[in-house]
Amino acid sequence: MMKKTLYLMRHGQTLFNILKKIQGWCDSPLTQTGIKQSKIAGEYFKSHQITFDRAFCSTAERSSDTLELVTKMPYKRLKGLREMSFGKFEGEHEYLNPKISDPRKQYGDFFVQYGGEASWEAQARVNDTITNLMNESGQNTLVVSHAGSIMLFSSLWTDPNKIIDSGFSNCSILKYSFENNKFTLEKIINF
Repeated sequence: MMKKTLYLMRHGQTLFNILKKIQGWCDSPLTQTGIKQSKIAGEYFKSHQITFDRAFCSTAERSSDTLELVTKMPYKRLKGLREMSFGKFEGEHEYLNPKISDPRKQYGDFFVQYGGEASWEAQARVNDTITNLMNESGQNTLVVSHAGSIMLFSSLWTDPNKIIDSGFSNCSILKYSFENNKFTLEKIINF
């Protein structure tokens, strides 16, 4: 199989990011900063002459709005790229989140008792979706998703502390190569 490239990008800053609210499957709009971040990411791709064969995002408007500011190309929204579901904690303050002791496992099954998803369920969903996308045709793929789902996916392929320590934030981009059903982190692009 030929080596392919995945650009995995977090959505721009949202109102809930500012308010420190938990947003998994619930949604909130991009802020003016989020719009600016998205446009800066789009300029990065243009200035580095990076073009995409295909583009995908989660079903959340914050990710599709980000993608539309990054590129004008057609794209597809996929449920498999959604953030983890936090059940009854959706829209609540972030201080209610349990402490993460291991970034590879994130919250474990804490949110299941509240109608949410276990971390490993979200991880498998996102990993399967991205792996299937990369096994289809297309050399360069852009995926816009969410911090939690990106970290869960990434922890299967690299040390998540490397990403956290880089300053991973809204509109950060992780460049992965994909070959023989394996992802290799090549670059972290923060703005």
